[in-house]
Amino acid sequence: MIFSCLVDADFLDTEQFYTSRGSSTPNRASHHPSLQELRHELDKALSRFQPDTSINRLRAEILSHVRGRAAQAPGLFSLTVPTGGGKTLASLAFALDHAIVHGLRRVIFVIPFTSIVEQNAAVFRTAFGPLGEAAVIEHHSAFSDDPAKAVAAREKMRLAMENWDAPVIVTTAVQFFESLFSDRPSRCRKLHNIASSVVILDEAQTLPLKLLRPCVAALDELALNYRTTIVLCTATQPALKTEDGFRDGLAGVRELAPSPERLYLQFKRVNVRHAGRLTNQALADLVREHEQVLCIVNNRRHARALYREIQSEHGARHLSTFMCARHRSAALAEIRRLLQESKPCRLIATSLIEAGVDVDFPFVLRAEAGLDSIAQAAGRCNREGRRSSETSEVLVFSMDGDEWAPPPELKQFAQIFREIHRLHSGDPLSLAAVHDYFKALYWQRGPQELDAHALLTLLAASRVDSLPFETLASKFRLIEDAQLPVVIPYDDIARAALAALDHVESCGAVARRLQSYLVPLPPRAYDALRRAGAIQPRSHQRFGEQFMELINFDLYDPNVGLTWDDPSFIRAENLYH
Repeated sequence: MIFSCLVDADFLDTEQFYTSRGSSTPNRASHHPSLQELRHELDKALSRFQPDTSINRLRAEILSHVRGRAAQAPGLFSLTVPTGGGKTLASLAFALDHAIVHGLRRVIFVIPFTSIVEQNAAVFRTAFGPLGEAAVIEHHSAFSDDPAKAVAAREKMRLAMENWDAPVIVTTAVQFFESLFSDRPSRCRKLHNIASSVVILDEAQTLPLKLLRPCVAALDELALNYRTTIVLCTATQPALKTEDGFRDGLAGVRELAPSPERLYLQFKRVNVRHAGRLTNQALADLVREHEQVLCIVNNRRHARALYREIQSEHGARHLSTFMCARHRSAALAEIRRLLQESKPCRLIATSLIEAGVDVDFPFVLRAEAGLDSIAQAAGRCNREGRRSSETSEVLVFSMDGDEWAPPPELKQFAQIFREIHRLHSGDPLSLAAVHDYFKALYWQRGPQELDAHALLTLLAASRVDSLPFETLASKFRLIEDAQLPVVIPYDDIARAALAALDHVESCGAVARRLQSYLVPLPPRAYDALRRAGAIQPRSHQRFGEQFMELINFDLYDPNVGLTWDDPSFIRAENLYH
C-alpha cells in the first residue's frame, strides 16, 4: 500500500508537470460526480421499477432490507440472493448508502467473467443516467472504449483506469487479486484506492481453489486494516468462514439479505434430478424430444460434436468460446427471439451460458459438474417464473464412455455433487446442500491444496523488510493455462480495424476495437494453425506480430465458430483474405 501511494504520486506528479508545460495530457482535476449525486440518480432509476408481480415484490423487499443495513459498521458482509433476485442493483444501492454513511471513497465490483463486467458496467451507467459515463470505469483485458468519444474524454477514462480514480470501478477477479500480489509499479499504483472503499465480490464461489486461502487472506487484511468493506455476493455462498471450519477463514461476516432460506424457497422455480449415464446418442435424442431445450456440456469439443448430431433439427443452435464475442452476441439475440416467440430452440452450449446470460428455457440438461455450476444452469430454466417449478426440469447426466469424460478436477466436483445429491435428494440446490457441498470440497482438498504454492507459508517465514514480491507475483496466477488469441475477420468492422493496423501510429485503440473478435486457442492448436498457414501475423514495423489473423476463413463455421481440430487439410487454394 505504501509503495502504491508512492508510485501513483510519482505518476500524477509527472502528468501534472507535462500538463503545466502544455502537453495534450488532460488535467485530472476532479471530473467525477460525487457518491451523493450518484445515489440521487440511482434512486430516480429505482423509483421507476414497479412491484407489479410476485417476483418484483420480492426484489423490492430485498432492495429495501439490504439498504436498511447500510449504517452497520464497515467490515465483512455476505449477500445471499437467488438468481433473478436483483442482487446487482441491490448491492450497488447498499454500497453507495454504506459508503456515504461511513465516508468511504468508492465502490469496486469484482466480477469473475469479462462478459459480466461489460454487462454490469452498462447496467450501472444506465442507472446513473447522465452521470453514468463519468462515474463508471471498467477495467479488464478486453476493455473497449467508445471510439466516438472525444479524444480528451477517452484519455481521461484511460488515466482513471490506471489508478482506479473514479467513484465506481467494475473489474475482473484476475485484475483485482493479481494486482494485490503483483510486483509491477503499473499494476500496484491503484492499490491505495482500494482502501476506504466498498468491494462487492460477485459470484464469490468462483475463486480458484489453488489460490483460495491467499485470496481470503487478502480480503480479510483489507477489511481488518484498510477500512474496506467486503461483500460476498452470490446465490451459492462458499463456506469461507472460520465457523465453517475454513482454516484462517473470515470472522464476523454479516448477512445482508432478509432470511436467505425463505428467499430460496420463494424464488425456487425448478426441480433437479439425476438421469444417470447417457450415451452421446441418447443425449442427442433427449434434445430432439423437446422443442425448447438448453443442453450444457463440459467442453467445446463435445458441444460442437453434439450440435453436429442435432443440427438438422429445427431451431438447433450452438454457443461456445470457439465463436468470437461479436458472433456470440448475434447468436444470443436470435436465441432470445426464438424463445420469446415460442419457436423451436435447441441450444447446445458450454458453461459460458451460465456466466450471467439472461435466457429462459423450460427444460435444461446439464453434464455433471460442481453444485455451483448446476445451480447456475438451473438459473437458465424458468428464469422469469412463468411456469410451475414442477414442470420446469433440470436434468443432470454423466457421459458414457471415455471420449467425453471431464478433466480430473471436474470429476472431483461431480463426485461431491453426487454425494450431496444423495444427502439432499429432496432439494439438492437448497442452501444446506450448498453449504455441505463447499465444506466437503474444501475438506477433501485440505489447506495445502487451497494454497498450492504455499504463498502464505512463504509470507509467514519472511521478514517484513524482505518480502518476496517477485516470487509472489510469479506464483499468483488466477488463470494458469495461457490461451493465445486469434483475430477473426467476422464482419466489416473487424476487417476495417485490421486494415487500420497498417497505418496507425499506436495500436491501442485498434486493439480495443478488435477485442470482441478474438477467439482464444490452446498453444498446440495455435501452433498447428500457424504451421499450416491458416493464421498469420499482421506485422507492423512498430508493434511487431502482436495480432494473429485468421487467413483461411473456411475454418470459421457460421454455426460453431473456429474449427481447428484437423488443420492438415488446409491447402493454399483455400486461403481466404
